Amino acid sequence: MSNAIKVGFVPLSSAARGILVVFCDDSLKVGPASAKALGGGIELVKRAAAAAAFKGKSGAVLDILAPEGVKATRLLVIGAGKATGLKANDFLKFGGVAAGKLGAGAATMTVMAELPSGAMTSEQVVAVASGLRLRAYKFDRYKTKKKDGEEGGSRADISLAVGDVAAAKKAFVAAGHVVDGVVIARDLVNEPPNVLFPEEFARRASQLRKLGVKVEVLDVKAMQKLGMGALLGVGQGSARPSRTVIMRWDGGKKGEAPVSFIGKGVCFDTGGISIKPAGSMEDMKGDMGGAACVVGLMHALAARKAKANVVGAIGLVENMPDGNAQRPGDIVTSMSGQTIEIINTDAEGRLVLADVLWYVAKKVKPKFMVDLATLTGAIVVALGTEHAGMFSNNDELAERLLTAGIETGDKVWRMPLGPEYDKLIDSQFADMKNTGGRHGGSITAAQFLQRFVDGTPWAHLDIAGTAMGAPKTDINQSWASGYGVRLLDRLVADHYERK
Repeated sequence: MSNAIKVGFVPLSSAARGILVVFCDDSLKVGPASAKALGGGIELVKRAAAAAAFKGKSGAVLDILAPEGVKATRLLVIGAGKATGLKANDFLKFGGVAAGKLGAGAATMTVMAELPSGAMTSEQVVAVASGLRLRAYKFDRYKTKKKDGEEGGSRADISLAVGDVAAAKKAFVAAGHVVDGVVIARDLVNEPPNVLFPEEFARRASQLRKLGVKVEVLDVKAMQKLGMGALLGVGQGSARPSRTVIMRWDGGKKGEAPVSFIGKGVCFDTGGISIKPAGSMEDMKGDMGGAACVVGLMHALAARKAKANVVGAIGLVENMPDGNAQRPGDIVTSMSGQTIEIINTDAEGRLVLADVLWYVAKKVKPKFMVDLATLTGAIVVALGTEHAGMFSNNDELAERLLTAGIETGDKVWRMPLGPEYDKLIDSQFADMKNTGGRHGGSITAAQFLQRFVDGTPWAHLDIAGTAMGAPKTDINQSWASGYGVRLLDRLVADHYERK
């Protein structure tokens, strides 16, 4: 993993090492073990808080170097606000805030996992630990020159002082694997496109076999045999051959139908013949954020031995404009047999998903399926970078995703579907066209996808605003967010493991 932070658990009574982190409420009150660790430093905290106008607001930090009377090299007092009614996402933020103060180089830190009312619960401790690791993530493997203090890389040994060490360790096993899944997704999205092309992406996905995931890679010949003309049409202008990868985790009851997740994996998108403007085209290395999420999710589920049957499927292509590239006006035949008129070759992600969705619907026959795609700029105009757009043909599935989004912070917002929008993608030359024009662009893209789900309960997540280039947060300072891994892991847990 590219995350160089080590998190361990010790009793609340342990002596602090290195940087000491304590939490206070909006009256500056700390827990009993934290007060003991501070010793004579309590008065120092009060004086420093008054000087800095620190009020203990949620996420605010009072940073004291070489604190007098405290056995620590540095003291961080993190505000928890009212300290009542706190959610898991608050504790995730607290961990991220603490990690954000580590800086470059090696460091040790002791975090007192305690509120004024007493020791944090195991769930709260796990959220803090996850936030620490997520915030500490960096993608700098291609830098040969680093700033002063960064030559050895950022490394941290963090001890969370907790009320129940055994319970915290047990609870963090599964959560740690989910963090690993987010890190994998971030790494994939951050990779340059000359390194991560369809064949290499498929090779990396195949490494899931080490965890017991069954992985099948479909090459061009296999996809031609299946009739995947929509997906193959997108990749035909690239020197890099396309791939589809099917990943199966059988951790649930034998013979029980799985749930399925499908990811758009356009490893680089020039727009094809309908070429994009040069400005910011480099960002199109992240047009495989949906596929990255699915691989990260499958890693998390397999590593934590989820009691679930899950199939992940990703379509991997490059959309390039050479002499063999697909043209506006072409008509392709999808695996479903439906024909598609190409209006704009930059509306390519839906073509990739069309064939993979149909493959999953017909060959996997899942209970439900969710696809993720950095599909349209229109969804960013509609929702900005705070929510992914969600479209669904099933109210129950949509409600589950909304709930999981609130719980994890990977938020979704439901958008409409309807026959009025569907008419916009009817074609006079084929069964449909691949774009319905500028108005309602994210909706007509979803309407297009719905034609390939064959009635299966389905949700489409348009993650164009959340998977890459989103504003930095307390738990992510990277260009790639790893959006969707925690959301869908929670969805699976709610479906299989929390009945």
